[in-house]
Amino acid sequence: MNKLSIEERKAVVAALVEGNSLRAVTRMTNVHRTTIMKLLCDLGRACSEYQDKVFRNLKCKRIQCDEIWCFVFAKGKNCSLERRAKGGGDCWTFVALDPDTKLTPCWYIGQRNASDVYHFMNDLKRRLANRVQLTTDGHVSYLRGVTDAFGSEIDYAQLQKIYGSPRDAEVRYSPAVCMGARKAIISGNPDYSHVSTSYVERQNLTMRMSMRRFTRLTNAFSKKLENLEHAVALHYMHYNFCRIHQTLRVAPAMEAGISDDIWSLDEVIALL
Repeated sequence: MNKLSIEERKAVVAALVEGNSLRAVTRMTNVHRTTIMKLLCDLGRACSEYQDKVFRNLKCKRIQCDEIWCFVFAKGKNCSLERRAKGGGDCWTFVALDPDTKLTPCWYIGQRNASDVYHFMNDLKRRLANRVQLTTDGHVSYLRGVTDAFGSEIDYAQLQKIYGSPRDAEVRYSPAVCMGARKAIISGNPDYSHVSTSYVERQNLTMRMSMRRFTRLTNAFSKKLENLEHAVALHYMHYNFCRIHQTLRVAPAMEAGISDDIWSLDEVIALL
């Protein structure tokens, strides 16, 4: 069986983490699409296992959480029950971000409901070494999920945004207009000046620019839930360990004290 060389793997991974679709990577590298897909799955699984292992006992002071929408195979209203049983339809990726180090210690792909928020928050809790200040949006499922995971051992606040109708209701895909925001203290004693979700919401843009599967109004969406999970794991491996943050001038993992240097793609591929 033919195997890709290290240089070929680097070319494929470099193209993937910069937001190219599978077929675009095929044209750029002359590597078959199924080969690229297999490399993505194998490397994504290795990246997920590695980050799950090293992101423990994190000494974060503040955490911001948010969720970003995408879909698998088809949007929820167009997805059959058979496809939904296999993970198709609307999909939400929950993301936790440390605004000081810009590290993303965990993420969770599922539905925007209380059960998945519970699993996401419990995963986050197991990775933290101390009490933190947590900020989320006003989604009601966070209230139960945070309480179940952290109990009273957290300083928790919500940034509840107030939305109005689009300026022109006839324009398709018009976003709702944000009319304002209200800070609500839920538990503990959070610092009011740090009740914000700005950094994690900016992370949403990074995800949509760095993973073609999250780009709106294209046919590059994920056809299988597993493929989406592997793509997100690879993205955060590159974001946390390889990519120099514009403000910090180091990778987030370095700023958080997890890594001593900036990883190269050779080191990421070596996880295989």
